[in-house]
Amino acid sequence: MSQPGGPSRPSFSLSALIRLVRWPWRVVRRDPGQSVDVQPVDPERLNRDKLRVQARVVRDALKGDVAAAGPEDRPAKDDAELVYLYRPGHALAQAERLDDVMAFFERRGEEFDGRPERVDEPGPGLVLLRLPRRRDEGDDVLATLAELDEALGRPEGKDQPPIVSPDHLVYVTPAKGGLCPATEPEVPKTRRPWPPQAPAGEEPKPAERVRVAVVDTGLWADAVGSAMTPWLESDDIFADPADVEHVNPAAIHPYAGHGTFVAGVISCLAPDTRVEVEGLLTHGGAIYESAIIAQLNDALNDDDHPQLISISAGTHTRGGWPLLSFALLAAAHRLAERDDILVVAAAGNDASDQPFWPAAFSWAVGVGSVDPDGTVSDFSNVGEDWVKVYARGRDLVNAFPRGTYICHEPPNAGQVRHFDGLARWSGTSFSTPVVTGLIAARMRATGEDARTAWTKVLGDGTSATDPRGGAITIVGPLT
Repeated sequence: MSQPGGPSRPSFSLSALIRLVRWPWRVVRRDPGQSVDVQPVDPERLNRDKLRVQARVVRDALKGDVAAAGPEDRPAKDDAELVYLYRPGHALAQAERLDDVMAFFERRGEEFDGRPERVDEPGPGLVLLRLPRRRDEGDDVLATLAELDEALGRPEGKDQPPIVSPDHLVYVTPAKGGLCPATEPEVPKTRRPWPPQAPAGEEPKPAERVRVAVVDTGLWADAVGSAMTPWLESDDIFADPADVEHVNPAAIHPYAGHGTFVAGVISCLAPDTRVEVEGLLTHGGAIYESAIIAQLNDALNDDDHPQLISISAGTHTRGGWPLLSFALLAAAHRLAERDDILVVAAAGNDASDQPFWPAAFSWAVGVGSVDPDGTVSDFSNVGEDWVKVYARGRDLVNAFPRGTYICHEPPNAGQVRHFDGLARWSGTSFSTPVVTGLIAARMRATGEDARTAWTKVLGDGTSATDPRGGAITIVGPLT
């Protein structure tokens, strides 16, 4: 499941990023001898500037081949208002409706500079098209898709995908005002992981190991077998050579270590689990929808397929409709019916109640975040009809590359942080592997299939009522 071209790091100018987030600060002075705090004047402006910076990381990593949609599915005039990102000049279509799509362009030929070009079939029942430019509005994919909706019909239910869709970018779960985890990595105050490392118990036979795929940024291989992170054992943690993440210790790049951190959380909760880290989200923490679905389809077609797929990534979508590629993949592989494969996905971190995909699919386990006191984290997305479960996602501690990291997001842009193999991090990115680890541990202990184990884990959870989340269920340790 390696991405064509292998892992890459976004290239960007730190000084340019810092200039981008110049900010009116209010200095708060304490008593003599105490440190000086610098606090932002306007939190809303902070979120907007943060989003601009993070979108720039993705744009640079994909060499500008990115478009942003704002409210009401219109092109965003400013990255600060983006709702989702997509691939310009392209669209995804249901293969069984492709003739209808082509007929639309035949009827409206005078409005377009040519006809759609069939580029690829990245997943079952899915076609990637290169769209012709509009003669009146240029490369406006969203306007073209809106007209196709009118001609071919919109989805009739919230679980129904559209006939045509943008090639969305799926990215590591976005924060409020950003396309990233809820925080940049922080230096931990402890050398112990959180959640704590569970006792290993009797080692299972290789054929009995629970198989987990972590779809993320890749594996920082130095963490495996390290004295700092002994729970990442060489017999348990795997990655293809193309999925190994290369990190410059003098300048750790944005999103580095994300997949390794996630794998570490699973390994702490479910020792002796076979965890394979897939390096798909290597371009600024993002990947085209068409590319990730091709890799997932290959994995699901493997006889030795993963039993659990942990995805700490996703996106909002055009119209709020389900991701077309994932809907077709789920139908082809019967993910709603099977007991031997379960997808666990992050609910996202932009404090929204709008569906975040793929977590919002009925066949997926959508995971939100709570704080150590059991309240829903201020960054976590919520939704009683699609966030299935919550686990602690605030201030987890696990594996992270050694070296120097320079913050690129306000209000900490330019701050230098030094890491020695561990980090403290927050987000639904990290509550997700807590749930994955709990399911894997139960599968190992009981021999239950993935869906049965998930049902039992959920049943053992704690019910609560939260001001934002409503009626929620919390699983796993909190303190």
